[in-house]
Amino acid sequence: MLFNSTVFIFVFLPITLICFYQIGRRSSAQAAITWLVAASLFFYGWWNPKYLGLIVGSMLFNYTCSIALVSPKILSLSKRRKGLLALGVAGNLLILGYFKYANFFVDSLNQSLHTQFHLKTIILPLAISFFTFQQIAYLVDTYHLETRKYDFLKYCLFVVFFPHLIAGPITYHKEILPQFLTKTISRFQSRNLAVGLTIFSLGLFKKVMIADHISLYGNLVFAAAARGEVLSFLEAWSGALGYTFQLYFDFSGYSDMAIGLACMFGILLPFNFHSPYKAASIIDFWYRWHMTLSRFLRNYIYIPLGGNRRGEVRRYLNIMITMLLGGLWHGAGWTFVLWGGLHGLYLCVNHLWRKMKEKIPCIPFCGSCLGLWVSRMITFFAVVFAWVFFRANDLSSAVVIIKGMLGINGIMIWETYFEKLNRMGGLGERLAGMGVVFGEPKCFLGLEQMSILTFLLLWVILMPNTQQFMARYRPGIDIYKGPPEIRRDPISFYWRPSAFWGVVTAVMFAVSILNLSRASEFLYFQF
Repeated sequence: MLFNSTVFIFVFLPITLICFYQIGRRSSAQAAITWLVAASLFFYGWWNPKYLGLIVGSMLFNYTCSIALVSPKILSLSKRRKGLLALGVAGNLLILGYFKYANFFVDSLNQSLHTQFHLKTIILPLAISFFTFQQIAYLVDTYHLETRKYDFLKYCLFVVFFPHLIAGPITYHKEILPQFLTKTISRFQSRNLAVGLTIFSLGLFKKVMIADHISLYGNLVFAAAARGEVLSFLEAWSGALGYTFQLYFDFSGYSDMAIGLACMFGILLPFNFHSPYKAASIIDFWYRWHMTLSRFLRNYIYIPLGGNRRGEVRRYLNIMITMLLGGLWHGAGWTFVLWGGLHGLYLCVNHLWRKMKEKIPCIPFCGSCLGLWVSRMITFFAVVFAWVFFRANDLSSAVVIIKGMLGINGIMIWETYFEKLNRMGGLGERLAGMGVVFGEPKCFLGLEQMSILTFLLLWVILMPNTQQFMARYRPGIDIYKGPPEIRRDPISFYWRPSAFWGVVTAVMFAVSILNLSRASEFLYFQF
């Protein structure tokens, strides 16, 4: 069941919300939580009921391991506890590896050794990457005695709570489970509903009105690349930029909808984005993009590997290993591995640059406003370049687009612009003399597309993000750890319950609903 579907918005959500508060009012918070667990399992099973056994079995396995890790009989036996933790983590990774990577490894083996091993196609269960990582984190924290003993029902809700189940945010026990113990968990509050509906409507608008509409730009170019067609400079960049904005508005829209839904139930989830395309470095970008995944990779892979505690060479090796695994987590394909490796390389270069700046403090523009914007543009285009490998069907398709972006295939502009440019002092002829071709580019839609992409770039750089827009009411958990930002927007711009913002929210919601011609999946569902 998709958040952007009529059955979810007009059937599942109202029934789940009304019953949750009615049960809590007439019975108890425990009964309301039981209802929410049942509703979340129904939500998950809507796509494929046979995988309900998988997620329930996963929860039983991990909860049993967590109870055993803190049992009095084993607390004093460090080797047994380590063995039990290893068993729990290995069990999770084996299940994830089978469903997500078995076909990938067999295909890679066949290509490398020219063998003919065959494995039946395995359908990837929804959310397996997310609920696996979440439960691994819980096991590790239990091993370090950072959790308290929760009953199985609340643990189930921690894992399957439907707003974050399918594509995150990846939550920690200390953020969510204590909220289930409060006496007000099932007490209706109109403020939570108003704030939640606003954020949900904003996320729905991002998904339906922006991400789905600009998906054409990227799809045209990447489909042409998959066919091996030669792409000109503007075509390649229009596709790369189109996907860059589609992915951001799609995934941040999903995260906003998840946070808004949770807020309706009086539960706070961590924010997952903090204006990532405003980042002035790749290090800053990873503080801002998919923040809950970034901190998981940092806390449960990079730091256990040694982090930066074992010298510079080991530090860069740990960064590369972490990002390669992060790339592989996103998908079973060499394009994802290459994307992760590219970001690992970016991070290593970024750390080296910071070290060099410490030794040479008088580098021109550093610390100036101009230097900030130059850094932002360099970071943005480095990220766009890497997204090509993330989106491409295979490496050969990615190479086709990269060649176009580098100008190797030349620049082509619509033939109709030749006369218009010629009226501007013969600019058309001068461009033609410089090698620009005036023809009929198949994958570039002209000035309209350029205008939309430019508008979206200005939006993501200049506009406040969701948590800034809703700052007065703190509807989520802020986990941003990057450089502090100074907002200069007038305070009247921020949301507050009023007739004006009620109308704006209603319009966004109505426009999005009227454009739900088909419920398209969120991009991160496949990861």
